[in-house]
Amino acid sequence: MDHISHENPRIQVHDKPVAGCGVCRRIEQTRQGQNPYFVRELETGYVVIGDYQRFPDYSLFLCKEHATELHFLEKNFRDRFLQEMALTAEAVYKAFQPDKLNYELLGSGNDKHMHWHFFPRKEGDTPSPGPVWRLSPAELYDPAFRPSPDELERMKRKLNAELEKLL
Repeated sequence: MDHISHENPRIQVHDKPVAGCGVCRRIEQTRQGQNPYFVRELETGYVVIGDYQRFPDYSLFLCKEHATELHFLEKNFRDRFLQEMALTAEAVYKAFQPDKLNYELLGSGNDKHMHWHFFPRKEGDTPSPGPVWRLSPAELYDPAFRPSPDELERMKRKLNAELEKLL
């Protein structure tokens, strides 16, 4: 549904990959079977495990359409996208049993493509209470937090099993 508003050129929704978009690139890798973090395809997006696991079991839901704002999506697609986001959040919660599940809809910098972040939080997982973004990028994206192949498969299997129960 490529759509660029003539009244407001910032309103952009694309159903094809957008050059330079990291989320679009990741979706293309998924479609080609080259994303090791891929868990499951839903009607409106892709469930994936996060590349870095500073917060264990961190997962995402990537919108199939490159849209910069939730309200720019066509109503029926948006409603289904929100339903699937809630279903994904429930699956993450049931699979990983956090003390609290934090989720955010983001899209900024070069990746304005909307995507949901699911952070399974545990008591004491940061030096002081607050959002994960208080931590430095060096800590959040430390290569030590890349999951091992076995750990990645464990997370994917657990999350996919919970999604299967909810679908």
